[in-house]
Formats: sequence, C-alpha cells, structure tokens
Amino acid sequence: MNDPPDGGWSRGETFLQFVRRRGVSRREFLSFCGRMAACFGAAAALPPGSRALAREMAGKLSAARRPSVIYLQLQECTGCLESLLRSGSSPIDRLVLEQISLDYNELLMAPSGDAAEAVLREASDRPHLLLVNGSVPLGQNGAFCTIGGDSAENLLRRAARKANAIMAVGACAEYGCVQAASPNLTGAVGVAQVITDRPVVNISGCPPIAETITATLTYYLAYGHTPPLDGMGRPLFAYGQRIHDKCPRRASFDAGQFAERFDDENARRGYCLYRLGCKGPATFAPCATVEWNLGQSFPIKAGHPCLGCTERDFYDRMTPFYRRLPGFVVPGLGVEATANTVGVAAVAASVGGVLVHSAATVIAKKRAKKAQPETLPLAVLGDTEKPARDEDQKT
Repeated sequence: MNDPPDGGWSRGETFLQFVRRRGVSRREFLSFCGRMAACFGAAAALPPGSRALAREMAGKLSAARRPSVIYLQLQECTGCLESLLRSGSSPIDRLVLEQISLDYNELLMAPSGDAAEAVLREASDRPHLLLVNGSVPLGQNGAFCTIGGDSAENLLRRAARKANAIMAVGACAEYGCVQAASPNLTGAVGVAQVITDRPVVNISGCPPIAETITATLTYYLAYGHTPPLDGMGRPLFAYGQRIHDKCPRRASFDAGQFAERFDDENARRGYCLYRLGCKGPATFAPCATVEWNLGQSFPIKAGHPCLGCTERDFYDRMTPFYRRLPGFVVPGLGVEATANTVGVAAVAASVGGVLVHSAATVIAKKRAKKAQPETLPLAVLGDTEKPARDEDQKT
C-alpha cells in the first residue's frame, strides 16, 4: 500500500497501522489509551479499572478505520476550535484530531469560495461524522449568519442529512449560549433544536476542555457509537459530577473558610471562592478532574470563581457572576458539615431560584437515570462488522 502524499491516514489502514507508520511506539499508544480510559472512568461512566479499560480501548481502537468528518462553524467566536487547537496535546492526540479525514472546516481548510462549497457538497453526500460549533440563528430567515450565500440552518440540515452521528461542540451549538441570552435578537438556537430526528451529543462549555472533545471522538473511533449520555445529551464521563465534588478548595468550604475579596488574606491562602460568586456547586463539568492545558490548572485552582459555563442558559441564570449563588450568608461551619447540609439551607434561602448542592445532586441523579447510551453506528469502522454492544452498555 502506498502512503498518502501528506503522510495522512489512508482509508485502507487501521488506526494502529497508521500510528506505527508515523513512528508512534507501542508505549506511546498504550499511554494515550490509558489517558483516555482514565478520562472515561472519571465520572463512573464505565466500569472501574483503568488498566483493563486501557487494554480494551487499545484493542478496539487498533482496528478503527479512518472516519470522514465535516466540522461546521456557524454563529460563534471560534473559541471552541481554538481550545482544541491550542490544548498543548501530545503528538498522538494531534494525530487523532488532525489525521481524521477532516473533509470540511472553513477555518482550517485551504480551499475557499466555490472550491470549498464543492468539497462540502461531496462530503455531505457520503456517511460522515458531523461536528458543529456555533448556534443557529433563525431570526430574519437566517440572515444573521450566512455561509456561501445560504443560511446556517440550511447548511446544517444539508450536512446532517447523511451524518451517522452529530456532535454539538460548545455552549453555542448546544443551546445558543451568549447569542441566545435575553433578548436573543438573532433567534439563536442549538443544533438539537434544528435536528430533531436523531440524538445530538452535546459537548458543553464556553469553550469545552479540548480533551473532552478528543475523548468523545476517541470513544466514537473505538466503540462505533456514542458514549453514555446524561439527560441533557452530554457524555457522562465528562459531565457526571459537579465541579464542587472534586474542587481542591472543598475542604475550605466544609470548614467555613471563605475569601471575601479577590485580594484579601483568605484569597491568598487559597480558601473557598463561594462568597465571590463561584458556581461550582451547581456546575457539572470535568474542569476539576481533567483541568486545562494538559492538567495544568482550571479557573478555581487559579483563583477565579467558576462561572458555570457548562450549564444551560448560564449567561442568564448565573449572572451576576460575582454574586453568591444562593444569595445568603454561609455561617462559620465546622469540618463535619457537608456540602449537602449547606445545600439544603441554600435551597431554602435562595432568592434567585438557582438549584445548588443537594438540589443539583437530585438533578444529576435524574439525568443519570434518564441517560441511555445511544447506539449510532458510524462509518469509522469501514467494512468491519458493527461492534457488539458491551455488557456495561446493556444496563
């Protein structure tokens, strides 16, 4: 078999054959599988035992075939794609992202104008995986966002027609984000409000952590279907726990130790940022476990409150950002007090109607109960047989 001129992943190769040809060692490959397995198991979306998961993933990923991908940029700021491109990922992570058959992405591709439109039409006419950044403005017949002379809505519908699966990447694609905030002048909506005949996987965040996008793509490659999802269509492995549950400042919260100002002594000591408006108790996200820039840090760790950007309508529900979430003063608590104890009081005293702590836990349980792993076969497996669903997906 002749290698592609650019050294890319040819359609006839398995993923393992491709990475070997690119000089990736077995140790590097297994290390990557281990990191992905740890990410999948972080929120108990898959059975425990990272080594077993890593071996399982290595076996499944080795046989994966090159997927065809269309990546649309609609009404958005390009921040989600920038997050993905600037994550500082290791070489094998970049191979997963760069060497998929990224047939169309207007921000990265060389063609433009009629040539780009021809590429999109050709890619849309065969089975593919569709990724979408940005909201879909429905106001004024879609005049607020047009690409190639057509509306974002029409572009999305055409690209979704033969898509095996659809990923809405970022808060804009999930529900509209800042553009959809009151009064929503453009009539912005999320992908799932336009494509209603099949499930849409939502990768929440403004922007999402790059590794969350990478891990979801890797799950597709390895298993041939979507990962287990919560009631909002988000992967459970990433959005199954509150930031508060894994927060490095949690001990200070339980002990009643809070920063009152960004520059006070308690802030310098690394105390809890709850009184400065931290939305971590009501936010489901992997920030505290995966962190940003290959695990370097995340806002709370760096000294800034969580804004709750992975939660639906956060710009309306979580503002003002620097006001305490439930609007009440937390008394000095002993270390024996739990977050849920405070949560009960928070719900009773809340003036904003924002659900926190124990209420958020109830929501999480309901989401988990509603969550049903989708089985959307993809073209990524080429001519191989459709993989059987794992035992853990049957329950």
